[in-house]
Amino acid sequence: MRKHVVLFGFILLSQVASAQLFSKEKIRNLETEDKRLLSYGFFLGYNSYDFNFDYNTDQADILVEKTGGFSVGLIGNLRIMEYMDLRFEPGLYITTRNLVYDESYFQGMEFTDTDLKREVKSTYIHFPLLMKFSTKRINNFKPFVVAGLSTALNLSSNENNPDDNSSGQFRTKKNMFFYEVGFGVDFYLYFFKFTPSIRGVFALNDEIIQDKDPNSPWTSNVNTMKTRGVFLNFTFQ
Repeated sequence: MRKHVVLFGFILLSQVASAQLFSKEKIRNLETEDKRLLSYGFFLGYNSYDFNFDYNTDQADILVEKTGGFSVGLIGNLRIMEYMDLRFEPGLYITTRNLVYDESYFQGMEFTDTDLKREVKSTYIHFPLLMKFSTKRINNFKPFVVAGLSTALNLSSNENNPDDNSSGQFRTKKNMFFYEVGFGVDFYLYFFKFTPSIRGVFALNDEIIQDKDPNSPWTSNVNTMKTRGVFLNFTFQ
C-alpha cells in the first residue's frame, strides 16, 4: 500500500507541475461548479487498515496481516469561501485484519496453531466532517488538502458478545473516533467533477476489549490498540 501512496503522490505532483509549465489558458469545464453553496456526490474507494499497539511489557510484537477493503459513500459539500469548503462524507468501509501472535505469548500453556492467529473483521459506518483547503484552479484541475475529525460505528465489533478469545472471539469497541488528513486533485470534466484523493486516518481511542481472564495471552499485554488506515477514494460530483 505504501508504494501505491508514493505513486499516487508522484502522479498528483506531476499533474501540478505540468499545469504550471504549460499554463496556456484552455476551455474551462464546469465554469460555475465551485460557486454553488451546496453540492453533492458519491465516492468509491479502496482502504487498508492497520493496528498500532502499545504494550504493558517488552514482548514480541503482535503482527498485523492487512487485506485491502472496499469503501462506498456519499458526499455533501458546503462552500464557505472561495478556497475553503466544509465536507461531510458518510460511508461504508469493509476490511479484515489478522493478528498473528508469537509463541512466547503462550509460554507454559498448551496451544494450537489456531490460537496464534485471530481474525478481526470490521464493518465501519464512517462519519467524517472535513475542512477542504484548495489552491487556485489551474485550467481544469485544482489541488487541495483536507483535514478533520470523524466517528465510526463498527458493526462487526463483537463488543456485546459474552464469548472472548478463550472461545475464539476477538472483541473490539463499537464506537470509534479519528482524526484525518489527506490531499487530492479536483478534475473538471465535461459533465462532472472527478476527484482522486488519499487520506490517512488515525484513531483517538483504544479499540481493544480485554478478555475476562486478566492473564489472557491475547489481550493482557496490550495497553492500547488503535486503528490507523489509508483511504484511496474516487469521487464523482
